[in-house]
Amino acid sequence: MQQRTAKINFNAAGGTASGNATTCKVTIPTKWVKELGLDALHRNVELLFDGNRIILVPAVTGVDFARQKKKLGHSVYRLEYYDREQLCTAIYADFTDEILTVENYVEDPVKRAFGNNRNPSWEDFQLFLQERCLSKDRAGLREYLDTLGLVEYDPWEIIRITEGRMAEDHQWLRIEVYS
Repeated sequence: MQQRTAKINFNAAGGTASGNATTCKVTIPTKWVKELGLDALHRNVELLFDGNRIILVPAVTGVDFARQKKKLGHSVYRLEYYDREQLCTAIYADFTDEILTVENYVEDPVKRAFGNNRNPSWEDFQLFLQERCLSKDRAGLREYLDTLGLVEYDPWEIIRITEGRMAEDHQWLRIEVYS
């Protein structure tokens, strides 16, 4: 592993930031940037912080994530979350490792699958699926499940059948097996 010492540059933040806000920047060797496959056109990165270190890695698109997982033989699905006919969020879910990545296509967090949460966990995903179904405690649930041809309450199976459509809202899901 190569190592360098650097200084952090602190600057006053602009725009709508508060008066005391600052931005922090670090200069990274160009050689390292090129070795990561980054350039002026492909410059999106993910920053990870574990409490002791900041790690910078190239951002992975949903398609890249799905391809990598499929190569490992994982069960991967792409869920498209719509508001009417507008695609709002694409969710790439790896059911083998129980991890996911999302791509948002709208700025309004109310229309995004996970609101302001840009890095949802598997638990967040499970809660999202439950929110797109009838409540498990709802009266008449047994009849509803019978109508769908299901033996038990399973949000994933319910959504595969109903597309996550709920009365009086316009959001729905399209699910496809990623191949």
